[in-house]
Amino acid sequence: MSDLPSETFSVIQKLDGYSGVSEGPTVVDASEYLTDGMLPISKPGRGQVLIKLRMASVNPSDLHFIKGEYGQPREKGMAAGFEGCGDVVAAGDGAEHLLGQRVAFVTTGAWSEYCVTMALMCIPLHPSVKDEDGAAQIVNPLTAVGMVDIAEKNGDCFVISAAASQLGKLMLGLAKDKGLKTICLVRRVNVAPALKELGATVVLDVTSKDFEKQFSAASREHKPRVFLDAVTDSISEKVFTLMPNRSRWVSYGKLNPELFPMTQMGQLIFQSKVIEGFWLTPWMQANSAEMPHFAKEVQTRFADGTWKTDVTTYLPLRDVVSRLAKATRVKDGKIMITP
Repeated sequence: MSDLPSETFSVIQKLDGYSGVSEGPTVVDASEYLTDGMLPISKPGRGQVLIKLRMASVNPSDLHFIKGEYGQPREKGMAAGFEGCGDVVAAGDGAEHLLGQRVAFVTTGAWSEYCVTMALMCIPLHPSVKDEDGAAQIVNPLTAVGMVDIAEKNGDCFVISAAASQLGKLMLGLAKDKGLKTICLVRRVNVAPALKELGATVVLDVTSKDFEKQFSAASREHKPRVFLDAVTDSISEKVFTLMPNRSRWVSYGKLNPELFPMTQMGQLIFQSKVIEGFWLTPWMQANSAEMPHFAKEVQTRFADGTWKTDVTTYLPLRDVVSRLAKATRVKDGKIMITP
């Protein structure tokens, strides 16, 4: 590593631990949680690699994390960011096979010019895969694969909230290819044509005064057994109560910070309904033998254009603290951080 710098410019967490509140992934002023500056570059240990960043993505999980609302605690003084793509410039013992390769990766500290991660958390990228797709190759795509797998095992139709999001679009593509029907929930009716083109069976606007009636009719017709929910609010609760017996409500996000009552708890007993969560990390661990297959499927979809990453904003690393809040207000696409 003698020809590499000893320090790296990074977006740095200002706070420790958990916040104790749940406000959702809305950032009004990023400087409340983040600063920037130089951090020492760590030498990769056994099974680790050092990556020079090309691009990092901003996911809702990143925003929950910097606010202290995620499933793991913040560490003050450490770089933020979970996912990106870059070039392996140094490798520890057992990871030399990745040296010189462009990889997609996950880590804690991706919003940095250089970062260290485990080789097992890297996926070498095909030359035809763009950096934008490489930087968003793991968190959303593998979440889509995992959750659609749950849906497929429970019937031929499922419900998706926040269906116009980047992750919602990925799930729609998978569902279409697998011959699954989807009931898509959105907050803007103007996105319906685009979702229909991606394969949505039904698109419903949750802000419509007739929404409950419309969803009830769609539920009776298509009998969805799984609800993949990124929002988790009172509308979600109502949707779940209108679904058939033995339905599963799978919450994988909390886009709406609303605290809401559960009005039909008897359904869990008498209709055998289930409420559960989905977190990518334990799912990857539980399905480690299948990860190479899933990773290949994901990369093939990006390489052949079946999937693509819709980018709303390119944000230079040195502008993240000042511009992140404004960038997050643009919906239905990704913010990409560049060095």
